[in-house]
Parts: sequence; C-alpha cells; structure tokens
Amino acid sequence: MSQKPILEVQNLCKSFSGIRVLDNITFNLEKGEVHALMGENGAGKSTFMKILMGLLTPDSGEIILDGERIECSNVHEMLKKGISMIHQEILMVPELTVAQNIFLGKELHRFSWLDENTIYKKTRELLKTLNVNIDAKAKMKHLSIADKQMVEIAKAISNNAKIIIMDEPTSALSDKEVSTLFNIIKDLKNKGVAIIYISHKMDEIYQISDRITVLRDGQYIATKAASNLPIKDLISMMVGREIEDIFPETEHQTGKTIIKVENLSQKGKFENINFEVKSGEVLGIAGLVGAGRTEVARAIAGLDEFEEGEILIADEKVKVQSPKNAMKLGIGYVSEDRKALGFIPHLSVKQNISLSSLPSLSNKWFISDEKESALANSMKNNLKIKASGINQKLMYLSGGNQQKVVIAKVLASSPQIIILDEPTRGIDIGAKFEIYKLINELKSKGLAIILISSELPEIFGMSDRILVLSKGKQTALLTKHEATQEKVMQYAVH
Repeated sequence: MSQKPILEVQNLCKSFSGIRVLDNITFNLEKGEVHALMGENGAGKSTFMKILMGLLTPDSGEIILDGERIECSNVHEMLKKGISMIHQEILMVPELTVAQNIFLGKELHRFSWLDENTIYKKTRELLKTLNVNIDAKAKMKHLSIADKQMVEIAKAISNNAKIIIMDEPTSALSDKEVSTLFNIIKDLKNKGVAIIYISHKMDEIYQISDRITVLRDGQYIATKAASNLPIKDLISMMVGREIEDIFPETEHQTGKTIIKVENLSQKGKFENINFEVKSGEVLGIAGLVGAGRTEVARAIAGLDEFEEGEILIADEKVKVQSPKNAMKLGIGYVSEDRKALGFIPHLSVKQNISLSSLPSLSNKWFISDEKESALANSMKNNLKIKASGINQKLMYLSGGNQQKVVIAKVLASSPQIIILDEPTRGIDIGAKFEIYKLINELKSKGLAIILISSELPEIFGMSDRILVLSKGKQTALLTKHEATQEKVMQYAVH
C-alpha cells in the first residue's frame, strides 16, 4: 500500500430538512486496498457513497482525491476522476448488449459513425482481463445476476477507475460466483485499484477486507485493521451495544407434526421431497443457488403448481391451489424478494400490514380504520418496527424494518406454518438479531417454521433440523447435532 492515501475525507457533513445524516465523517483509502464500510441501515453509508459519486453535495468538509481537493462535482466528473460504483440494484439497459451497456455514454466513433467493431473488440478484451466467459453481443436481459455483476465491474474498469465502490455485490451470488468475484478483486488490488466494500455478510468482510471503517447514526466510530478487530467488537461498534449471542438460544418443547410433505415433485425443479415440521420447530433448508429451495417453498405456499406428492396439515391431506387458499390453510410465506413480492412501497406501514387480513377488518363494504389501526399498532409494537408512525410510507423505512412489516403482514393472518425465504438478506446485523429473536418467539408460540437461507451460520444457529437440497433432490435431513458445515456442503454439491 502507498504511504499517501488515494482518497482522504475530512469532517464531511450532510443534512436533509435540518436533520444531520452525516456528522464530521473521516475516512481514507489506500491504493490497492479493500476497505470495508460497515454500519446498520440508516448509519449514513449510502449518503456518504452518493457524495463520493457526485450524486449529492456535502454541506461542509473536504474530499481529497490523489492530492487534489474536489469542489462541487457531478457523477460525470467523478467518473472522469476515477471513481466508479457497482450498485446493489444493477443498473443496466436490458435490451442492449453487454458491449453497448459497458460503453453507454462513452461510445466510440469512426468518421462520425458508431464504431461497433472497436466497441465489441474492447469489450472482449475487458472481459478477458476478468477471466470471465461472457458474450459481448449477448443482451443484458439474458445474463445471470452473476454475469451482470461482472459486466458492471468491466464497466468500472473501462472508466479507468482508481476507486471502485461495491455495494452488497454478493447478495444474489452463489458460493462459486462469490469465489470468482473475490479472485477478480484480488487482481484489481494487485493493479493498484482501491475498493470500498459494503456488505452485511460478516464472513465476507473478514475474508476480503484489509481495513474496516464503522459508521453509526451518521457518525464516524472507528477504523481498524480487519485482522485486529474481533467480530464481537465489530458488532458492538455497529449497534452501540454488545450482542452476546447473535443466535439466541431458547428452551422449548416441540409438539405435534403440523405440516408433512410427501414425495413432492415438479418436473425440472424438484423431485421426491419429504419432510415434516412440528409445532415449535424450525426446519432449515440449505443448498446452493439453484438447488430448488425457493421452488419447494413456492409450491407449498400455493404460488406454483406441483405435479406429484401430497401436503398434509394436522394429518389431513390438503390441496394448496393458490396463495389465498394457502393462507386459509394456515400457511404464511415471506418471499426472498421482498421488494417485488413482499410489500407495496407507496402504501403505509398500516396498509401493508393489513393487506393479508382485509376480510377480517371489514364488513361487507368498508374496511374499519379502527380495526386496521389497532392491528398495525399491535404489530408495530410487538415486532419493534421503527417508523415515525403506522401511516409512514414503507419506501422510507430501512431494509430491516421493511422486512419486519412483511413478516407482520403474514403473521396478521394467524398462520400455523410460516415459510421464511432468505429473511435476513440485505439487512444489517442489528436487524438480523431482531429477526432471530422474533423467530424464537414464534417457535415458543407453537408455530411450525421453515427457514431457507444461503448463510450457513444462520441455518446452524436457528434450525432444529436441516434439510439439504442439491439440484432439486433431497440429499440429507440432519438433526442440529449431526450437522457440520463440511457435511452440509458435501450434501449440497452431491
């Protein structure tokens, strides 16, 4: 690493409507380092990155890039100066090709004509440097999420980026794809490119980062070498208190079998899936991306059909023909894609919570505002949803609180069985801890819980038994005491 930082930030402040969201932020970045930026949702990370990208102007403070003080700037200028960002929500034009997306806004011309041959040639060269096999002429809409991520990195490199900001770059990647990304990051480091890395995945942070900076409530807390910062201390710095055990233990007795799945099959997706879940039990479902975990969950929740097999609830065979029918049978489903399937951002907290319970809140013609408000307030208090009130629009809540609202909506229909598909994806450690406590509370109330997660520590920490899927097939059903990370991974690639 160089002696002089490539980027220095001093006393950076930013307020919105009189509320200070960044308060004297200090930060520096060396050439060829991966510097993790950590903090809970609402800590100020996004605002800070938007300022570095030229999307926002700070109220005060200094940004010094390569020894030069940056005055008022815009995105175009910051790209020219060498700062690029790979967003969590990948920005692309789906109908354009890979090459057209990479060179969008900086098209090459020859005699005033668009020089497509050179664009495609340079794109192939860029992709070759990343050691990825992606067709430069393929339309972006046909690419996997992992390949789209690689195209975003190629785009950043095409801008001659000195600094690349990566915001949750692995949120939808498989373990193999994460490994590929980390190899690319190491190559970028060796070439002197500096990376600001934002992620809620603790294991990732320690695997890839040189240093870690923590923000909390818009304030700078500390910068530490990753090798000298125990995970317990990092969590404490982020949340402002000690969390003794991320996965809180509970003493409870399981009851009768609530749901039983026998030989569930859907051609091309999954086959011969068998398990049961008892009252007060969490069944974790593990497996790599594409193993069929979500497909099984969607079939049980009535979102997709299955060709063979049976579902029994309280020892009675049932037909789950639709999500509405599933709800009547006592099955609640929290989708892995909360933004697309979990809530309506422009509706209020109250309206989102009551969506699944409107028949019980209304007479034949009208919804009772009194009943709806009582339900929303009760859920808000019980699930500790942080919002200015039940009438606040959901789009303005943090990811963790949005997820709590989605769970509240499902719980409002009084399910016996709740399926949680990636319930903590993209939310911070404090919000994760709250979700884990909620899962334990639901267990203690006798609910049968199916937990799907790509994070093995979460599966091990919260599950009583673990079902492992691989390529749509059931490869193991293990007790908590039988399961080890090596054993689960062995069955997941079986």
